[in-house]
Amino acid sequence: MRPYSTVTMVICFIYLMSKWIRTYSELWPSIRIPPIAALLLER
Repeated sequence: MRPYSTVTMVICFIYLMSKWIRTYSELWPSIRIPPIAALLLER
């Protein structure tokens, strides 16, 4: 159960991150901070 839930969590995280990056790049084209850098700054 645990490895399966971990894989599911990773897949969901990757899916949400790609969706968030797409929305981020669409909503904030003027901001030139890379999505990865912004994600690291939020942590």
